Amino acid sequence: MISAGCGGARAAGGGAEVAGAGAKAPGRGSGGRVAADFTLRDIEGRTVRLSDHRGKVVLLSFWATWCVPCAAELPHLQRLYAAYRDAGLVVLAISMDGPESIADVVPHARRYGLTFPVLLDEETRVVGVYNPKRSAPFSALIGRDGVVAKTREGYSAGDEVAIETDIKALLGAR
Repeated sequence: MISAGCGGARAAGGGAEVAGAGAKAPGRGSGGRVAADFTLRDIEGRTVRLSDHRGKVVLLSFWATWCVPCAAELPHLQRLYAAYRDAGLVVLAISMDGPESIADVVPHARRYGLTFPVLLDEETRVVGVYNPKRSAPFSALIGRDGVVAKTREGYSAGDEVAIETDIKALLGAR
């Protein structure tokens, strides 16, 4: 589903490691490729690897502090994370902020009370693999098998219902 979004993200600077773009898997809806592993630092300075969450349902949310639809979506992602983390949901919010706004990421995460990892993709390597158009917001939903099951560009009020439906479907599939 394509909804309201903020267009392309601004360039950033910093550090990320991405392993392979992922191979195509047959018969997988709007996704269908093995999720490329990556390593990023979170806003606390900890290293986070996608592969550390294999066997869980992972929602990658690409966002930016200057993106109004992102700000509307973040509280819904926090609610979904709180509701489904014990069932195996992981949310990784990947900031696409560049040098001019990277300092706003921590206050933004605190303002919205985000308890899931907020990652910094300062070199936009992970963004380039998963979200080459640099749309904001953009999400990739990864199943327990490590395959991208769904992608979503933009956010409009009410989209959280479809996101929750997709999450529940993947959490139920063991």
